[in-house]
Amino acid sequence: MARKSTRGAQGSGTIRKKTVKRNGQEYAYWEARITIGRDPGTGKQIQKSFSGKTQKEVREKMQAAAVAVNDGSYQEPSKMTVGEWLDIWARDYLGGVKPMTALNYNQHINNHIKPALGAVKLENLNTHTIQGFYNDLGRPHGDKPGLSAKTVKCVHGVFHKALQQAVAVGYVRFNPTDACELPRTERKEIKPLGKEETSAFLKAIRGHPFEVVYQVTLFTGMRRGEVCGLTWDCVDLEKGTILINKQLQNIPGKPGEYHLVSSKNGKGRTIAVANSVIAALKRHQVQQKMDRLKAGALWKEDGFVFTDELGHHLSPCTVYHRYKRIVSSIGLPNARLHDLRHSYAVAAICAGDDIKTVQGNLGHATASFTLDVYGHVTEEMKRASADRMEKYIEDVSTL
Repeated sequence: MARKSTRGAQGSGTIRKKTVKRNGQEYAYWEARITIGRDPGTGKQIQKSFSGKTQKEVREKMQAAAVAVNDGSYQEPSKMTVGEWLDIWARDYLGGVKPMTALNYNQHINNHIKPALGAVKLENLNTHTIQGFYNDLGRPHGDKPGLSAKTVKCVHGVFHKALQQAVAVGYVRFNPTDACELPRTERKEIKPLGKEETSAFLKAIRGHPFEVVYQVTLFTGMRRGEVCGLTWDCVDLEKGTILINKQLQNIPGKPGEYHLVSSKNGKGRTIAVANSVIAALKRHQVQQKMDRLKAGALWKEDGFVFTDELGHHLSPCTVYHRYKRIVSSIGLPNARLHDLRHSYAVAAICAGDDIKTVQGNLGHATASFTLDVYGHVTEEMKRASADRMEKYIEDVSTL
């Protein structure tokens, strides 16, 4: 075996060109070695080797390692694969997230990340490889369309969290997803009900078994799971307030089975409710007491505000499907149940509520998010702005 050796400056290690024979053919490559420490027992040097196709490549690897050794940040690369780490992360590091969130994380891992990158060694994972993976997710494959930009961002979010934990425990030195470019998402246009549509909807639900459910949703902006998970201990009929601190959510892997979990952002919020909504809740409470008397021993007392005739909580899916029938009957087949929440927000802003109050009632994390979603949605608001500017122009023109 022929060897050519060059020794770099003191402390930079050694670089050698090496050749090997495979199946009768010679292959050349470069190898560098650097001392990364000493064995505490024997005092012997502990060396790390790097290989590559060119002298420049191995020198760069060696120099980067030398810098890390000198500043104390050097760590041995992990031999673990991406798939192995994702399994560990999903099993041991998701105890603090909601069951449905954990289910979503695992679906992204098993459906997208592991099939593409599971066999890659953590130490070999780089930004360019991950960028190619994200780009490929958005491309159509045969008759299957690519994933939406929003879904790609969700996959990235899961992958980033998992790799950030790998950095924290010392398996990798940095998170290669940090430098990735994600596809641009376009916010879907919201479609709140206008005044005439709202009036038609209220007439259509009059006398409906879910009338108060839809009234509360429309006039408080509560989410579907929050309305279905509302309990009487969170309703103060005297003060006219509702505490929203939980939601009814499907149990992962068990269709049709539900449990109560904390609200979406994990924080409770108390909202002041219009008098007409409180009056509707009082009438509903009386009706529920009558239902309890009729059901007798069959009544299931769990404290839910909205129940069937036997006290069982309403299914969010049932509330949704009944809603779709109602809006279809008034010529709004594309209206979504979530549009009632949008309708509340827009009506509140148009009525003059400040953004901070609307944000708090909706349970948004920031007022800027509320402004971004709802600050430009109605022609009425645009016209009012133009009218105010015209009034200002008239005032300053007469000075």
